[in-house]
Amino acid sequence: MKELKVDKTKCFGCGACASIAPDHFTIGDDGLSEAISQENLDDPNVQNAVDSCPVGAITIEEKKN
Repeated sequence: MKELKVDKTKCFGCGACASIAPDHFTIGDDGLSEAISQENLDDPNVQNAVDSCPVGAITIEEKKN
């Protein structure tokens, strides 16, 4: 099973991910990106958001049980 993650130590809150995949990302009260959905991670917009992150803060990883 895959998991969408945002590394808040890298994120600076540019908002590209939330613009590209608003069903999966939002900008939180701290001004940084948050993953808000783990559903339908095969959606092309999710991969576009990952690829568009200028600092590589977003990953899709295999979830560890």
